[in-house]
Amino acid sequence: MSEVDTLVVLVTVPSIDAGTMLARALVEERLAACVNVVPGVRSIFFWEGRLQEESEALLVVKTGRDRYEALQRRILALHPYSVPEVLALPVESGFPAYVAWVRESVGTEGR
Repeated sequence: MSEVDTLVVLVTVPSIDAGTMLARALVEERLAACVNVVPGVRSIFFWEGRLQEESEALLVVKTGRDRYEALQRRILALHPYSVPEVLALPVESGFPAYVAWVRESVGTEGR
């Protein structure tokens, strides 16, 4: 896996507890190498025709591109929102040892 085969996936969740549960599942199932649970996110958005403002937490998920589809399916299965934010961003450049660790952690080494 090169840097371009590594993804950072952003997922908002309604609480730190919900984020921690989701993060643990993703790492335990080797769909993610690491998930940061960032508290204190304030989200402002339109939903069902109304302006909404919510306190949320943000998950920053590191994974391999070839694990993304399974990761997304698992997030959708576990997430409490009907339409959760799940945005995958390609890693253009990264510290080679960290990228190798991501590859090893999600079981994509040698694929």
